Amino acid sequence: MSRMALSPRVPGDLCWNAGVGRGPAGDMRLQEQAVYKARTRFTVLIFCTGALMATMAGCHRAPSPDVMATVNGKEIMRAEVERNYKASVGDNPPETSPEQANIARLNILDQMIDYEILQQRAAKLNLAATDEDVNAKLTEVKARYTQEEFDKHLKDMGVTLDDYKRELRRNLTSNKLLNKEIESKINITDAEIANYYNSHKTTEFNYIEPRYNIAEIVVTATPSKQAANLQNNKATSEADARKKIEALHSKLESGEDFAALAAQFSEEPNTAPNGGDMGFVLDSQLHESPEAYEAITRLKPGQFTDVIAITQGGGSSRRVIGYAIYKLISREAAGQRTLNDPNVQQWIRQQLRSAHTQLLHAAYFEMVRSQAKVRNYFAEQILREGAQ
Repeated sequence: MSRMALSPRVPGDLCWNAGVGRGPAGDMRLQEQAVYKARTRFTVLIFCTGALMATMAGCHRAPSPDVMATVNGKEIMRAEVERNYKASVGDNPPETSPEQANIARLNILDQMIDYEILQQRAAKLNLAATDEDVNAKLTEVKARYTQEEFDKHLKDMGVTLDDYKRELRRNLTSNKLLNKEIESKINITDAEIANYYNSHKTTEFNYIEPRYNIAEIVVTATPSKQAANLQNNKATSEADARKKIEALHSKLESGEDFAALAAQFSEEPNTAPNGGDMGFVLDSQLHESPEAYEAITRLKPGQFTDVIAITQGGGSSRRVIGYAIYKLISREAAGQRTLNDPNVQQWIRQQLRSAHTQLLHAAYFEMVRSQAKVRNYFAEQILREGAQ
């Protein structure tokens, strides 16, 4: 079957599994984000060369070369930035120019500054995560692995247990703050749901063909530099891929959770972080892969397929490039959905809540950052050296 046929239609923080995401090695989005933020924050200075040079000339040097920024006097150290930078590019980073590497560092440092601002605000509001919170979360995470697997993860990420618990604490603290300040205050009314439905009735709730909510576990035979799963586990050959997918199928047959296995072992970067959930796939899309279509359409919701080969090419050039297991989460027939449908209401509520949350998060981050005293010595150093 062709892998492209089942690609999800919708696109899917600084330490592993601690709520801080790692971008792909050499991801140019880091460059785009950093450039965008720079344009936003320094527009006036860009058009006022004299003011820019005066600002650079008036910059004081960092208290120490090891300090890259301060937030209300709290120092962010170079070693921590470098550790997060190395985690973002993996063990085998691609070749990049010094400029690209520093753009990535600027973006990581910017995230760390925002993170520190949230930590300080949470402390003022007495919302810092407790030892009990951290230990409970750690127990939850470790339940997915054997002790040997968990220890290997820490080693692969280059962090100690104390480092990991520190990141858990920061992440839990940020979550408590954002829930208290923003998410607990969001209220989606019935009128908002009705307005959304009426505005999108024909475009989003009239299905012209059946569709299937599918989850996947994918193992590829092609070696890559970085795995997409929590286990950092990657097959390196066709035989290795076959052995791995069969072992995973056996785990599923013995009752292990599909989403948990997908998050831990699947090698598809777009779906592994979501427990393999691909979202909805249209019937016409599924038809593009006859083998997958035949297997999936025979399933009842909750069931999963046998191992299905993922192939590339045709005729004599056709070759196996990986394997997949698919689970049918739900199936929806064609036709108009009404506002009385609980699934329609739930979906609209989730969409509206997500949109509200994103907007309020963005505004909240800007507000708390404007109230903080931030000094980015690394950015000043780059500007100073670039103007010489």
